[in-house]
Amino acid sequence: MLVIPAIDIIDGQCVRLTQGDYSRKTVYDSDPVAMAQQFAEEGAKWIHIVDLDGAKAGTPINLHVVKEIVRKVDIQVEFGGGLRDSLAIERALSAGVARVVIGTRLTQDCLEAARWFEKYGDKIIAGIDMKDGLVAVHGWEETSTQRGLDLAKRLESLGCERFNVTDISTDGTLAGPNLDMMRTWASELSRPVVASGGVASVEDILSLSSTGCEAVIVGKAIYEGKLTVADAIKNLESVLAKS
Repeated sequence: MLVIPAIDIIDGQCVRLTQGDYSRKTVYDSDPVAMAQQFAEEGAKWIHIVDLDGAKAGTPINLHVVKEIVRKVDIQVEFGGGLRDSLAIERALSAGVARVVIGTRLTQDCLEAARWFEKYGDKIIAGIDMKDGLVAVHGWEETSTQRGLDLAKRLESLGCERFNVTDISTDGTLAGPNLDMMRTWASELSRPVVASGGVASVEDILSLSSTGCEAVIVGKAIYEGKLTVADAIKNLESVLAKS
């Protein structure tokens, strides 16, 4: 299982939200590029970047920051936030990101989603974020009537090759991940599942490694000093080597 550190950007700065609430924002660093370089030095293979301004606006706002990260950091980048049409996807991929995460648009138009899956293959990740099991959209400010797992199964049938799954109730809380939910998703989908939300310790990451998830996205725990990317990778590799 991979450990993927997260960089969430508002106004060009590294921030974290609590449970997706823009009014509960903490600014951790004014330089996302330096943060990405630190993650690379600690051994991260991927970085997960979210343009929170873009998620609210419906179009990427901080893509210039992402371009600078790609230029200066020699690891893979996945990027989401405001990617709701083909032009936005092309702009992100042209900026050098390896994968794009799409959320809101996939809930609105399955036919368009199928075309994107066919055209871009594994460069497209379905980002499914949920409140009480229902899909949240538009930067988590609205909740739809769709069950997250039902949507995922439909998208999988259309060709989706990977899912980023977030339980918003745990995101940014450091209260521990929703292990039961992640285990259910990993067992009911045939494509890889990446877990996000609630991780507070290396022990949480080790617990997630038994759920069948391909990777875990970690944000606030890193910024609050609860763990480092290097320690998480080292401990995870040690446990997996023994299994």
